[in-house]
Amino acid sequence: MTAQDKCVAAQDNLESASDSKPKHSAQSALPVGAVAQCLIAMSLKILLNGCQGRMGQAIIAAAPEAGAEIVHACDQGDEPAGGIADCDAVIDFSFHGVTPRIAALAAQGGKPLVIGTTGHTEEERTVILEYTKSIPIVWAGNYSVGVNTLFWLVKKAAAILGPDYNTEIVEMHHRHKLDAPSGTAERLIEVVREARELSADQVRHGRSGEVGARPQDEIGVHALRGGSVVGEHEVIFAGEGEKVTLAHSAGDRKIFAIGALRAAHWAVSQQPGLYRMEDVLGLTD
Repeated sequence: MTAQDKCVAAQDNLESASDSKPKHSAQSALPVGAVAQCLIAMSLKILLNGCQGRMGQAIIAAAPEAGAEIVHACDQGDEPAGGIADCDAVIDFSFHGVTPRIAALAAQGGKPLVIGTTGHTEEERTVILEYTKSIPIVWAGNYSVGVNTLFWLVKKAAAILGPDYNTEIVEMHHRHKLDAPSGTAERLIEVVREARELSADQVRHGRSGEVGARPQDEIGVHALRGGSVVGEHEVIFAGEGEKVTLAHSAGDRKIFAIGALRAAHWAVSQQPGLYRMEDVLGLTD
């Protein structure tokens, strides 16, 4: 019996005295209250793909205090298929080329998937998104509560300030990070584009040489790499006579690990579909 099934059973037992209350299905979205709290308190069984990476190690360390148990930890050279049946949810922090197979395995086992891997190609994204028809997938470039609050604030600022405030996005990470810009920066770009109805062609990655005057509706993006920086993101809205800056700085990967585990707890009660961390936190208005 999965963690979700146990909580549903507990809730149904509490309601057994009243015939007026319908029973909950294990596949239905769980209500806020006793069942949702039960999920957080109960040890959720996790299959973790990418256990040897920085985030994988952070998730293993954070699991006990986040009400989770890593029952199957795998990395390059390991076979994750054997652990699907024993877990309640799958978390993937590996390599972009690996995620499609992990998504396929999760879908075959009917297990929710949390994706923290970044750098996927359009082809890989298309394959992964097909599985949202059969399982809930939480897919985010950043699982920090603070960063997802930043997304919400940037969305509001972009809409309120309007195109007269030029947008520049700057991110910095440790020198070992393989992709650029970061998944978080990509989400920030998406947030601004959606708020201002801009196209991908209006995003400029870096500037060099005689680039001419800055177009009013351009989004500038700059990726910095160096040292051991965990993650820094800054969104600048520069207007005439004033500048608004929204920023987030991460000092410990634990914040991302706790967020990913929180997303896994949340996902087990959801219907099939694609979700962001904003959905997990209720930051969707």
